[in-house]
Amino acid sequence: MAQLLSTTCSIRTPDRRTSFRNPQYTSLSFAGSQCMPKSFVKQSRKRSVIFRKSNISAIATPVKESELQNKSSDRSSRRPKRAMVIGGDGYCGWATALHLSNRGYEVAVVDNLVRRLFDNQLGISSLTPISSIQDRLRCWKQLTGKTISLFVGDICDFEFLSEAFKAFEPEAVVHFGEQRSAPYSMIDRGRAVYTQHNNVIGTLNVLFAMKEYAPECHLVKLGTMGEYGTPNIDIEEGYITITHNGRTDTLPFPKQASSFYHLSKVHDSNNIAFTCKAWGLSATDLNQGVVYGVRTEETAMHEDLVNRFDYDAVYGTALNRFCVQAAVGHPLTVYGKGGQTRGYLDIRDTVQCVEIAIANPASPGEFRVFNQFTEQFSVNELAEAVTKAGEKLGLEVRTISVPNPRVEAEEHYYNAKHTKLIELGLKPHLLSDSLLDSLLNFTMKFSDRVDKEQIMPTVSWKKIGVKPRTVVAEASR
Repeated sequence: MAQLLSTTCSIRTPDRRTSFRNPQYTSLSFAGSQCMPKSFVKQSRKRSVIFRKSNISAIATPVKESELQNKSSDRSSRRPKRAMVIGGDGYCGWATALHLSNRGYEVAVVDNLVRRLFDNQLGISSLTPISSIQDRLRCWKQLTGKTISLFVGDICDFEFLSEAFKAFEPEAVVHFGEQRSAPYSMIDRGRAVYTQHNNVIGTLNVLFAMKEYAPECHLVKLGTMGEYGTPNIDIEEGYITITHNGRTDTLPFPKQASSFYHLSKVHDSNNIAFTCKAWGLSATDLNQGVVYGVRTEETAMHEDLVNRFDYDAVYGTALNRFCVQAAVGHPLTVYGKGGQTRGYLDIRDTVQCVEIAIANPASPGEFRVFNQFTEQFSVNELAEAVTKAGEKLGLEVRTISVPNPRVEAEEHYYNAKHTKLIELGLKPHLLSDSLLDSLLNFTMKFSDRVDKEQIMPTVSWKKIGVKPRTVVAEASR
């Protein structure tokens, strides 16, 4: 990227602002990570970069006037065609951006690329080698002829976000642009503050940008099933009807978040619900379960499109981690009693759910909630399934119980509803023996990239303190 900037761009600093209207140029604004604690990244002056189209045509195109085929007030009668994917360089966001582009949407990725910085800070890396976002988008252009626009910048910088909204004019905004790891938010005070600041302020900025520049835009926001916690009653989809002292009302389902990350998601949900009511915005909150897998139709097309696959104790999710552990001969690490039960879904269903939500937008003023998962498993059930699948491939798989670094119920009732997306047409990919075989073979292919020191949990919910941790390993001391 540094080489690209030095050879193909001119820089406009805030003290010398110039209006570029020459069609030979396309503007990609970006900013330093202004929301991050100073101990993480050095503050840099915000700047806008003007790229020549001929040098970066695979990444950006001149802005066109939006053309709405149907201007009816009935939003459900038309399908939005311009989708902005915030956080489009991440695990779910990248797969979603390609999926929507492949389905005929005009797509723009907005990302500050900070997730890649976290890898460097924590000494971790994806199991799969991942290309730069620029190379990814060039490859997609070469393979499909489809252009995905790129806006590199921080959505906590409202000026940057405003320019992206005005340039792209989205009809749908898919918001993945948040720090997504519960363990990351529990490493130290700085990262707890960063998680809340980045997630809550970033989402507020998106809501204000929608109100100001795209009031008819539909927000599809990635929430989490972790907002609900593990109540001793069935979990409904967002709302619950209760009778109290003879009176009945439908209210938001009670939230019992279990980390600073999950708490940030609760704050997001409340802010979105309020702005839908007060400003007439439309939003769908996708309370997603734990995602597994790596391949989608699009990411399997070329090695430069391969998605990231996290297996470490900070960003790796349970099933992905177990498959990597089995592939390298490490015992499967079950936290505590292993009765923790959650909803799970394949990455292919994540992109499918997002497309369904976009194609069936919420009404103006409506804040709706879909529970986005396909099956429920306990940690012990996942470990057993991976053990059986590994044995069929000739792997010796065993399970160990390790002290649970989290503060959570290890045995509990769990029954969450998830019917709304099915009713809208979701065709789920359920966890099967063949899928587990595929996952294990995939992780075995990249087993030489596994750093076994990153497998064991190192972040303790109870030991979090104010002292900054420079690498993950320090968090266990």
